[in-house]
Amino acid sequence: MSSRQTRLSDPKPPHVGLRAERAPCIDAKEIVDVARDVLRCEAEAIQALVNRIDETFVQAVEIILRCHGRVVVSGMGKSGHIARKIAATMASTGTPAFFVHPAEAGHGDLGMITPDDVVIAISNSGESGELLLILPVLKRQGAKLIAITGKPSSSLARQADVHLDAAVEREAGPLGLAPTASTAAALAIGDALALALLKARGFSAEDFARSHPSGSLGRRLLVRVADVMHRDELLPKVSGNALVVEALLEMSSKGLGMTAVVDAEDRLLGVFTDGDLRRTLEKRIDIHTTPIEQVMNPYPHTIGPDHLAAEAVKYMEEYRINGLLVVDDRGRLIGAFNMHDLFRAGVV
Repeated sequence: MSSRQTRLSDPKPPHVGLRAERAPCIDAKEIVDVARDVLRCEAEAIQALVNRIDETFVQAVEIILRCHGRVVVSGMGKSGHIARKIAATMASTGTPAFFVHPAEAGHGDLGMITPDDVVIAISNSGESGELLLILPVLKRQGAKLIAITGKPSSSLARQADVHLDAAVEREAGPLGLAPTASTAAALAIGDALALALLKARGFSAEDFARSHPSGSLGRRLLVRVADVMHRDELLPKVSGNALVVEALLEMSSKGLGMTAVVDAEDRLLGVFTDGDLRRTLEKRIDIHTTPIEQVMNPYPHTIGPDHLAAEAVKYMEEYRINGLLVVDDRGRLIGAFNMHDLFRAGVV
């Protein structure tokens, strides 16, 4: 056998497929037309849902609001992926929810569902065997069932306490087979449920931030000045009778580009910044003999420790300053920070 011949037992390179010999000829116009048709098809499917939001939808919201347990969202295949997304959206907007795979439910995971829960089952056909298999158990338990299907007369729809119609005229794409418009419609109904529940619960931006502490919104709404400020031995400060050179050394060692000037009880007297230092040197003032009180700014910008760090950002941008001193309600210095600290905290 020639060394160039390939034996049946030889593994194919991973990039070699059934169509490797014939590269497709790409027609740019056809590609654009298909993509636009997909978006139009899915947009039309979602638009058609608007007129189906009626008392039935309100009933679904009321069932979930009365729920003493959690919302369990379930679906097979592509509907399962949509179910996971709906559960995640609900959980992050004030409605405790989680996903259960219907096949796994039939092998023990049904134990995760209690009579106090509400089950949202998603199936375009409404005939998903895995879902239908566990329905009798759910009904015996007493869990409420909300079905999202594209077939109002399907088995799943008929057995549900509430059915939400997600029917679409067609699936997108040249073949019209892949779940596209139907999954978009189911996801849109799930989003509508989640946000209607958010409104009904009075869920606020602050509540949202608490469930998203690592996100930018969470940081802006949760991180406070006290969380970012330097304190104790890291806090740059000198007494009012200190010399300018001593203030310069304090600024240099603490690295904030400024030092506070305080009295014996840490009450704030002023601030000395990099800018003040430049002006001092330009005037040829002797830094070795001049007291800091003579060159400091006696009207420093300050903020309280309980203010949001995001508020500090706005204040610093408005007054074009790079740092702020933090004082308590008695005017005593307790902290300091600069814009770099706010960057590190992720609030800028």
